[in-house]
Amino acid sequence: MLDGFLNVYKEQGYTSFDVVAKLRGILKQKKIGHTGTLDPMAEGVLLVCLGQATKLSEMLIDKDKTYRCVMLLGKTTDTEDVTGKVLTETADIPDEASVIETVNSFIGTYDQIPPMYSAIKVNGKKLYEYARQGIEIERSPREVTIFEVKIEDVSLPRVTFTIHCSKGTYIRSLCRDIGEKLGCGAVMEKLVRTEVKNFRVEDSLTLAEIEQARDQGTIASYVMKKELLLPEYPELHIGTDEYARKLLRNGNKLQLSQFAEAVSPETVTDVPGIRVYDETDSFAAIYRYEKEKSICRPVKMFPKNAETDSCLLYTSPSPRDTERS
Repeated sequence: MLDGFLNVYKEQGYTSFDVVAKLRGILKQKKIGHTGTLDPMAEGVLLVCLGQATKLSEMLIDKDKTYRCVMLLGKTTDTEDVTGKVLTETADIPDEASVIETVNSFIGTYDQIPPMYSAIKVNGKKLYEYARQGIEIERSPREVTIFEVKIEDVSLPRVTFTIHCSKGTYIRSLCRDIGEKLGCGAVMEKLVRTEVKNFRVEDSLTLAEIEQARDQGTIASYVMKKELLLPEYPELHIGTDEYARKLLRNGNKLQLSQFAEAVSPETVTDVPGIRVYDETDSFAAIYRYEKEKSICRPVKMFPKNAETDSCLLYTSPSPRDTERS
């Protein structure tokens, strides 16, 4: 069984769930999940977790992402992209300077109303299910952050830009908001996710390339160790005391003094977690230091199977993806 992460290039026409389903067939492995939904019309980086790494998927979904978007001005649709039903059209497009100024005005934090065609749940039902029934639901705005926008090309009515944004940002809705501010409307025409947590689209593999690597016996070389996805977590190793090692194996709380390294509370207080390695230098767990109690508490455990010496596998549910970016 493979255990770690794959940088997959999701191609147009597939949902994120489709990619996971196809990988289960290619790799003959059930424990697979993904770390962030992409529209069927979108493409680009989809980090896929394998084996025990599925336990980290929810920790990675919340990470910042980078996209390249083509926005089409002068049109609005019910899905906020070019695949939807056209609601309005106009040839009255503002000049290039106005467009550039308006796009850049969204840099920073603003309250974004999510699209109706999304998987956000309201009263136990997904918004896209209401939308397909022709029902419009009032949505509460969500705070999102646009860290950076780089406009690459303006060939009106199209604008191509790269955007670095926070979790929860809908690029389709950003295009909608830009269009509303310009007064002409806008939709998303093309979207490529170019980077997730420093994993770039240039290094991603298509499903066909993954299948080829499997046949050539080289697929393991493309699987990244799960702990590499958490560079901001300090690395600590369990000490030589057998009691401390037993505590780690059983997922018990640990004292800072039970690590091999000399650790001061200050170095682990303001970090999201700690990567803990066992006596064999294998990544064994994620712990979090609780300053009030001066203790390290387990968050995620990655035990080994004593009989096979291979990692036990876990998974998280992978519902059908229909949420759009």
